[in-house]
Amino acid sequence: MGHRILLIEDDAATAGYLAKGLGEEGFLVDSAGTGRDGLFHATDMGYDCIVLDRMLPGIDGMGVLSAMRAAGIETPVIILSALGSPEDRVKGLTGGADDYLVKPFAFAELLARVRLLIGRGGAKVPVATALRCDDLEMDLLARRVQRDGRTIELQPREFRLLEFLLRHAEQVVTRTMLLEGVWDYHFDPGSNVIDVHLSRLRRKVDDGHARPLLHTIRGVGYRLGVKP
Repeated sequence: MGHRILLIEDDAATAGYLAKGLGEEGFLVDSAGTGRDGLFHATDMGYDCIVLDRMLPGIDGMGVLSAMRAAGIETPVIILSALGSPEDRVKGLTGGADDYLVKPFAFAELLARVRLLIGRGGAKVPVATALRCDDLEMDLLARRVQRDGRTIELQPREFRLLEFLLRHAEQVVTRTMLLEGVWDYHFDPGSNVIDVHLSRLRRKVDDGHARPLLHTIRGVGYRLGVKP
């Protein structure tokens, strides 16, 4: 029998998309559209993981989480939220969540995190707060990027793009992966949006350094790493 997932999400389109994807991966998914309904389902205690949207009508996600933990419900919880500041992430994790995923996100990343939580039997998963490739470092909580000790100022989209590349360091990432993971597009709009942002990011990351880290793999995609 498949693992049971409780999805608490008020946006019908998002809930439908996630439920369909999780169902196709073999999970048994129940959905709730409000915090009150979600809390009622959560008391069932039979779920292996709860995917909880932070912004909900009535009782919000943090309220649901607080009530669950106060009632002794230790089911692992992944919070989904458009609020991605360090303070928001810390509040979610210290408030009892096991993981915190910022919207927009790639479905593949949510799936990996759900599987990781279930595979560890609900044990707390250490949440990475820093990413690194060679002398390039990203502090996710402080939202700070440095290379060789020097701070690099990035726009929010550039930060998200670099975060995605760092999470896939030494791997080739395709345009499709970037469109879904960074722009939340499930199709290629045919514009040069990726090329423009990568060009700006390359200047900020590589200019003035002997070792370029951001490489274009012609006809395939891009790669962040020491070797081209």
